[in-house]
Amino acid sequence: MLLRVGRRFGRLTLLALIIATCGLAGGESVRPVAGTSSPDDVVDHVVAISVDGLNPAAIRRLGRSGAPNLYRLMDEGVSTLNARTAYERTITLPNHTGMVTGRWVTKTGGHRVTFNSDNGSTVHRTAGNYVRSMFDVAHNRGKRTAFYSTKEKFDFLDRSWNGRHGARDTVGVDNGRDKISRYFVDTEPANVSRLIARLNNAPDPLSFVHLAYPDRAGHGSGFMSGPYLRAVRHTDTQVGRILNAITASSFLRAHTNVVLTSDHGGSSTSHSDATMLANYRVPFMVWGIGVSRGTDLYALNSGDRRDPRVGRPTYAGVQPIRNGEVANLVLDLLDLPSVPGSTFNTRQGLSVR
Repeated sequence: MLLRVGRRFGRLTLLALIIATCGLAGGESVRPVAGTSSPDDVVDHVVAISVDGLNPAAIRRLGRSGAPNLYRLMDEGVSTLNARTAYERTITLPNHTGMVTGRWVTKTGGHRVTFNSDNGSTVHRTAGNYVRSMFDVAHNRGKRTAFYSTKEKFDFLDRSWNGRHGARDTVGVDNGRDKISRYFVDTEPANVSRLIARLNNAPDPLSFVHLAYPDRAGHGSGFMSGPYLRAVRHTDTQVGRILNAITASSFLRAHTNVVLTSDHGGSSTSHSDATMLANYRVPFMVWGIGVSRGTDLYALNSGDRRDPRVGRPTYAGVQPIRNGEVANLVLDLLDLPSVPGSTFNTRQGLSVR
């Protein structure tokens, strides 16, 4: 029995915290297990991190001393600071919907989530048909999934794939409709602590972590302001906690990848203008076992992806690396097929090795 946490998950009682973080529900082991190993027995766990409102210029401005863990991802993994958001929107909910579904927004076949708040509906009702996600693909194949959010608007995504609105499982053993096994809404440090506790005891194969320090500071004081740069430092600290937890365990080091990107950048106190470079340029980083070290993602994928420089390419022609590639990259790392109906990285051709 998979542990399911309710729509909103704030402060926990001590007993609930022990159950949620130590994986004691449903008879799960309290030691790291590889019960859902991928066929090649290499990457069994992926932590996908979305840093809300992370302008790549802030990473450059802070440098290695100010953002040591983001630079660690770049030095020890593959990366670019010149990836792109969805073409149509540079706001939070449309881009996160794209990250988990692998779809663009409004073009034919898109998820159609153009709004930026929870309207009480689902992705499926918005699109006019059932929209599968990376959570569907992983969960339907018996793999536990988790979503750690710092914004309640992501209740929209949890609702879309919960026990009521998730699709029937037609792959092998029926693992149920609820595609997101564990969903939390809490502060960044609290959620990272939960993730680390889970990694140390019963790591979920697919974990999606949302960190929102930069976005809040950007809207409040301006993107690239002093408070914003301090917020990016705070995020860097949380990323470092995750990386340190992985490297501290020989099991996790040998079986885990991290993927990090952002939903948008920002300029002044906004990021809604999708035609502005500061808004549509985002980082994209991959780190962990089997990943090339210190390599530029565009150089590694020169035949399939093209560095857009300062441009804003449409979906025609050779594409830049986009944040919407997260879903099918994560599934590829786990040796799972791409999301049915997806439009980004459908052939899972983005190379990180």
